[in-house]
Amino acid sequence: MITIRRAGALDAREMAELLSAIIRTGGTTAHTGEVTRTTILAWMAQDPDRSAWHVAEDQDGRILGFQFVEPHPDLPPEACDIASFVRVGQTGLGVGSNLFEASWRAAKELGYSWINATIRTDNSGGLAYYQSRGFETYAHHPDETLADGTPVAKVSKRYDLG
Repeated sequence: MITIRRAGALDAREMAELLSAIIRTGGTTAHTGEVTRTTILAWMAQDPDRSAWHVAEDQDGRILGFQFVEPHPDLPPEACDIASFVRVGQTGLGVGSNLFEASWRAAKELGYSWINATIRTDNSGGLAYYQSRGFETYAHHPDETLADGTPVAKVSKRYDLG
């Protein structure tokens, strides 16, 4: 059984470990450096009145994934950005689907009209995930560079909250 709840400061260490494992695996996130508890706490504190963070837990309280929506400087004020992270080896089990249910509701409650997801084009799992949620492509970014200098292409997808 998967439980979805709001993320809090006490979750930051486990969320950082989960994301760091994804980064070490490579190929699915734009993040390139090690993420710490302090990093997660700083991200969560950036705009708490316009953001919503959720975690997915198993029956033992272990975090299986997390997702957040937040404003982004490259988006208009009526749009928020979304980021999704599922523990390595736990994809395809409904974690992302359950998290998105909470995130789109939170985005609507925060007054957003649409959600943006920008995904690396070599992240086939991420592309399939957002497509299956109903996100539609609206922009291509063929010449992006990650913080470590890696060249990648990305695509931006939009989900209208209607």
